This record gives sequence, C-alpha cells and structure tokens, in this order.
Amino acid sequence: MTTTASTARDDAAGAAAPAATPRRGRAPRADLSFRQRLNRFDVQASPYFYIAPFFILFGLVGLFPLVYTFVVSLNNWNLLTGPGEWVGFKNYAAELSDPFFWNSLFNTISIFLLSAIPQLVAAVFIAAILDQNIRAKTFWRMSVLLPYVVTPVAVTLIFSSAFDEKYGLINNMLQAIGLDPVMWKTQTFPSHVAIASMVNWRWTGYNALILLAAMQAVPRDIHESAALDGAGSFRRFFSITLPSIRPTMIFVIITATIGGLQIFTEPKLFNPSSAVPGGPQRQYQTTVLYLWDMAFNRQNFGKASAIAWMLFLLIVLFGVLNFLISRRIASTESRLHKRRTTRRLQASRILAAASEEKNL
Repeated sequence: MTTTASTARDDAAGAAAPAATPRRGRAPRADLSFRQRLNRFDVQASPYFYIAPFFILFGLVGLFPLVYTFVVSLNNWNLLTGPGEWVGFKNYAAELSDPFFWNSLFNTISIFLLSAIPQLVAAVFIAAILDQNIRAKTFWRMSVLLPYVVTPVAVTLIFSSAFDEKYGLINNMLQAIGLDPVMWKTQTFPSHVAIASMVNWRWTGYNALILLAAMQAVPRDIHESAALDGAGSFRRFFSITLPSIRPTMIFVIITATIGGLQIFTEPKLFNPSSAVPGGPQRQYQTTVLYLWDMAFNRQNFGKASAIAWMLFLLIVLFGVLNFLISRRIASTESRLHKRRTTRRLQASRILAAASEEKNL
C-alpha cells in the first residue's frame, strides 16, 4: 500500500515537473530559420572563401608546376621531341655523379655565403642608424631603397663593366695605388666576390627597411627604462633591439637564403662574351644557371627538372636549418635571461634582508 502511494506521488511529480531544460549552446537545427542558417553559414564559410583565391592561384602557378616538374624529371624529356621513355630516378643518379652539378652547387653556396652574411650585417647596421633621430629620415630611407628599384640587368651590366679585367674601374683603382689587377672574370674566388657584391648592393637596402620597421615596433619605454638603469646605446641594441626583432631576422634570413640559392641573372650576364654560361671554366656557374644550360642549350628537360627538384630540396633543407638554429639561439637566450632574473631577485632579497637587520 505504501509502495503504491509513493509510486503515484512520483508519477504526479513527474507529470507536474517542467520539461528538462535543453543544453546551452547551439539551438536545435529544426528551430532555426532560413536567415539564421544563412548567417551561420556565412560566419563559418566566409574565411575560407576569402583565402581561397590564394590557394587556387598557388595551386595553378606553384603546386601544379612543382608536381609536373617531378613527373618530367622521371622521363627522358627532350625540348623539341617532347616526352620520351620512362627512366625513373636515373636522371637524379646521373646528375649526382656529374662533376658539373657539384661544381655549380659549390659556386652557388660560395656566392650565397659571400652575399648573405655581409648583406645581413650591413642591413642591421644601416637599420640601426636609420632608427636614430637623424635629419632627413625620409630622404635616407628612400635612398637605401634606390638600388632595389634598379633592374637586375642594369646592375649586372654596370658591375660587369666595373669589374672588367683590362679596362674596369676596380682594376684601374688598384693599379693606381700600386696593386696588381685582379682577374675578376677568370679566377674562381674573385668572380664570386664580384657577383656577391652585386647582390649585396641591390638587396642590402631592402632588408634594412624591413629590419627598420621591426626596430620601430619595439616599445620606446623599454629603451628609456634601460637608459635610466645605466645601459648604454650598444648594450640596449644587443640586449633589447636584437632580441625583439628576432622573428623579423628569421624572415629576412630565410628569404635571403631562398634568393641566394636561386641566383641566376648576375652570373648569367656577368661575362656576356663567354660562350659557356658561368665563365670559360664554369668558375661561377650557379645551379640555376647550370639548370638553364641543361634545359635550353643541351635540350634535356628531364635532367633539368631533376636539377630543379634537387635544388628545391636543398633550399628546404637550408630553411629548416635556419629555423632550428634561430630557435636554438632563442631558447638559449631565454634560459640566460631567466638565470639573470633569478640572480637579480636573489640579490634583491639579500639586500632587503640586510637592510631589515640593520634597521633592527
């Protein structure tokens, strides 16, 4: 009897109790109107539509040629007759055993190192000067960008004339001070220095403006606080400015790496009288110039595509190494900063304890 009464009370309470409150969050789909569904679709899909043109354009002009080049590298492809027999990775094996390929790779890395390292150092120095309170800031900032505006062909022709072995301006100046003329277009290292000087002259100002924009984004309050603590200009530059612009430095290093390993115009036009691209002994023939010679002079598109893919993998490898080294440097600096902060806190605690004991 008691069980029957309690069951009846529970049934009555359940009937009188309101329906369970739905979960917070999205409303049931059946309760949404067409306009609400359209608004929800707009919020969710609009970002993808906005970035879709970039990926479509990248797929057409970047990804598809990359994949198609890999397919061509697996065939015995001629410039005039078109695709031939399937050879697999024989083109890669043939190029890896070709001394001309390794010579071009050595020239590319040598010119890259001679151009990238001085270029980045000079760009940081110029950006630091332009970041100061100097007169005619706009004039100087526009002046450092003028070499970038000049076309690479004009730059190469001017420097080719200046580095001429018989009547060039550089050798005339060396002879005027009693030095022997340098064989800029015959010897390996002088030719690399001459080509690297063209790259440095054209790209230093461009990188300097990028670094200058990053320096100006550093809060001035930090510099003022460091100056009040007694830090000099050099200490503030190496302890505040350089760590603050590290992401921009990584960007500049990676872009300089990509551009330096793809150098073509400067060595191609450095000595127009040479019948062999890259000098009579190929002493400054870069990998891209060797690729061009393989494709259009020897008409072997299969091997040229294999060279292009190996250069692509090399650029990716250099980019990853730059990223890892930069991250390692950043982690090391952060650990040193934590150690310095801990030491300062310990020193301040000791001083505070000593002052309390003295007051007692």
